[in-house]
Amino acid sequence: MTFVSSTTLRARFAGRLSDLYGAEVPAYTTLLEVAHEVNGRVLERDGTDAERLGSIARVTAERHGAIRVGSPAELAQVASIFDALGMSPTGFYDLRDAHPQPIPVISTAFRPIEREELAANPFRVFTSMLVPEDRRFFDADLERRLKEFIACRRLFAPELLELADQAEADGGLEEAEAERFLDLATSSFALSDQPVDRAWHDELQRVSGVAADIGGVTSTHINHLTPRVLDIDDLYASMQARGIEMIDKIQGPPRWDGPDVLLRQTSFRALAEPRKYREADGSIVAGTMRVRFGEVEARGIALTRAGRDLYDAAMADQEHWADHMPDSERELHDRGLAYFTYRVADDRPVAPPPADATPVELVAGGWLAPDPIVYEDFLPRSAAGIFASNLSRSGSMDSAQGGAERDIAWMSEQIGRPVNVPEDLYAAESRASLRAALELLGG
Repeated sequence: MTFVSSTTLRARFAGRLSDLYGAEVPAYTTLLEVAHEVNGRVLERDGTDAERLGSIARVTAERHGAIRVGSPAELAQVASIFDALGMSPTGFYDLRDAHPQPIPVISTAFRPIEREELAANPFRVFTSMLVPEDRRFFDADLERRLKEFIACRRLFAPELLELADQAEADGGLEEAEAERFLDLATSSFALSDQPVDRAWHDELQRVSGVAADIGGVTSTHINHLTPRVLDIDDLYASMQARGIEMIDKIQGPPRWDGPDVLLRQTSFRALAEPRKYREADGSIVAGTMRVRFGEVEARGIALTRAGRDLYDAAMADQEHWADHMPDSERELHDRGLAYFTYRVADDRPVAPPPADATPVELVAGGWLAPDPIVYEDFLPRSAAGIFASNLSRSGSMDSAQGGAERDIAWMSEQIGRPVNVPEDLYAAESRASLRAALELLGG
């Protein structure tokens, strides 16, 4: 029997989801075609510089998906499934106070956290969980009924969860079990053909379209699947040229001549997809629902906390972005604004460096070369902006009411495993590379 590692399981799962979503949302296939064309143009234009933040093989294979669940129990099951694929919960995102549109969810992203695993297959799934306890969105009666509805449904087959536990313990599965796991996992995220209770769905939609998508149906599904592109402005224009309606702007930093930082995202608008509805009299009628869209992203350099503070100031004054942000990788490095790994420079001086030299001094002296660490995570404002741009209704909230406190520690406790802090991962990777480089230098 052939053993299938978690790394290979992840790559196969990402491929299957891409095929599934392409069959369900044909415009996604167009998005992939355009992304491939754009990446080819950038490679031809920029040469090896185009691969500064990842090889073209990695960029081409790169995807992030998005799903939504309704309770801590469902989120814990998702965590088990993705752990079987070598994906750990990373980052805590609270979209309930997001602009331009508050969304009644908290989120994390399941992804590989080791550099070798990210290079092999950087599949991520941004996962949002409803917060029915938040009185700004749900009164006590709606909270009770919503929790009862969610508690009565089953998103994942017991066999899938058992196989996930086995894969988590063993680091993978034998081939036959791997195929069964992938079949069950993929089908769990397919769009259901079960009728939707119209009155219940409409009641939740008045609160939030996302709440209706999570708590108004008996299943979950891939909400979007996102490729990575090397020039998102080119892609935006190219999609429009093909007659695909895009949202009104690209979320994130503006286009400029300096280093790409963090994340830029956009999408085509959610499509009206056929769905069956159950009316109050029990009859089943045909209708449509707009919940799924085609997102695309361009990734930049991961910023330190100091860099994020500067980024926030620059985003608040986008017309003068260049007055805030350094226009070179070297300045980002020297000012401690971004994360870098280190390698021994090929043309380093023969003389050894001073024993107490700082990384900035080691780079300035020619002993070390810094390489930027790509940002692997997400931005709450961008996520909320894309969610809002694709909602049919803006929803409602009572800001005078109290919210339910949620943070990364709460989420870690609920799912029974630690949620990683992205900045800690980047910092650890940077420190490890510095130690390895210093050992080679004999320092």
